[in-house]
Amino acid sequence: MVTQTAHRPDNRYGNRPTMKDVAARAGVGLKTVSRVVNGEPGVTPDTERRVREAIDALGFRRNDSARVLRKGRTASIGLILEDLADPFYGPLSRAVEEVARAHGALLINGSSAEDPDREQELALALCARRVDGLVVIPAGDDHRYLEPEIKAGVATVFVDRPAGQIDADVVLSDNFGGARDGVAHLIAHGHRRIGFIGDMPRIHTAAERLRGYRTAMEDAGVPVEEAWMSLGATDPQRVRRAAEAMLSGPSPVTAIFTGNNRVTVTVVRVLAERTRPVALVGFDDIELADLLQPGVTVVAQDAARLGRTAAERLFRQLDGTLLLPERIELPTRLITRGSGELPPAG
Repeated sequence: MVTQTAHRPDNRYGNRPTMKDVAARAGVGLKTVSRVVNGEPGVTPDTERRVREAIDALGFRRNDSARVLRKGRTASIGLILEDLADPFYGPLSRAVEEVARAHGALLINGSSAEDPDREQELALALCARRVDGLVVIPAGDDHRYLEPEIKAGVATVFVDRPAGQIDADVVLSDNFGGARDGVAHLIAHGHRRIGFIGDMPRIHTAAERLRGYRTAMEDAGVPVEEAWMSLGATDPQRVRRAAEAMLSGPSPVTAIFTGNNRVTVTVVRVLAERTRPVALVGFDDIELADLLQPGVTVVAQDAARLGRTAAERLFRQLDGTLLLPERIELPTRLITRGSGELPPAG
């Protein structure tokens, strides 16, 4: 037996109800529907009731496209992240969204996947859709492609890493100081053979954290061996190889400083497989770090504050209250939980 379904042309995909449909159902003119939708006076209570009943019955939603074209603004901002799956960007994105919402703006976000070409494509696509501003975590090191958009009035703030080859507002964590403090903490607990495993060296944060590591070692008069440093992709296989190499041989490292949360997670797994205790301090906090044995000592960034500060700068640009670009550097915080306080073994 074949059951036939009644055809409902009014529910076809893309066939959204219009104000004309609302007017026909309510038995009023288009101007009356427009007044009700936009909250304008001049409509009797009975007529307004009929119009709203028609709106509810049809599932009508106002189309703001024409209003956008008249005003030249979309009341929306774009957020370009490195990786939507990275837990670091969750609180940052949420903070940007909260500030945008407080200003009556919609947030549209996307991921560059650490690809400069994709970053540029996404940024220009958002500008083509007439967003009012952009908050960008840059993947590339040349942002001159945004100069025409900025001159046209698109407010732009960079977060976590500075813009390349243009002057623009940037909000950063103190990557150098945080890494220096984390490594100095290991040195203070008796370590001299300390390994560093970080991200790609072209990335600003990775380079600054390596610089902090080197400076802490130099300040303590501890020579650094090349075998103790490894920068590259943060995929688990590469990080595992780097950690195992540092932990092997006649003079293995007694402590490791990891350059970001993804590296830290892999190193925690490597250390869990070994019997000899190895001290660990990671840059960026990780979920459940306090529940591990020992708990993971970290240099924590305030991701939410980064996002909130950047978004507030963006809306100050839009309000016309900012004149010159600024570099804002937020402090990090060392959280001791046990792994960074282990003494050297052997």
